[in-house]
Amino acid sequence: MSDDDLFSEETLPDEELAQDLLEEELRQATAILDPVPAALRQIAVEAFALHDLDSRIAELSFDSVVDALPVRGAAAAPRMLTFHAGEVTVDVELTAQGLMGQVLPPRPARIEVLSGPRPGAPLTTDDLGRFTCEAPPTGPFALRLRTGEEVIVTDWLTV
Repeated sequence: MSDDDLFSEETLPDEELAQDLLEEELRQATAILDPVPAALRQIAVEAFALHDLDSRIAELSFDSVVDALPVRGAAAAPRMLTFHAGEVTVDVELTAQGLMGQVLPPRPARIEVLSGPRPGAPLTTDDLGRFTCEAPPTGPFALRLRTGEEVIVTDWLTV
């Protein structure tokens, strides 16, 4: 039997089976010796969940950190953000005390601040489309708006 016979197509399925068995044994050993924490597994599952597959992305069209002229003497000016998704506009003001926003045109919506493994308590808009959150987001965050007929998710930003 020559070396060419060892690497022929006839031996490849056996080699693939051996690799698959080895991979499975390594996966089982890793699960026992170094298991993935349950909270991390849940975060990973939620990150790839398809519940927002049909959502529209609201793109950032204005960020006062980038687009506005600095105001002289303003030490803690709020960060102003504007997102657009088709005919829907979401204006957001970020301060050290929290965030305030408005959905235009005004509509009833449930809003989630996505900023970690668990979304914050849902916020609701008032009759003018306004909403507030007492706690400012830390690190990367996005907003998920659920109206009666659609889901809109803003671009992710870092505070």
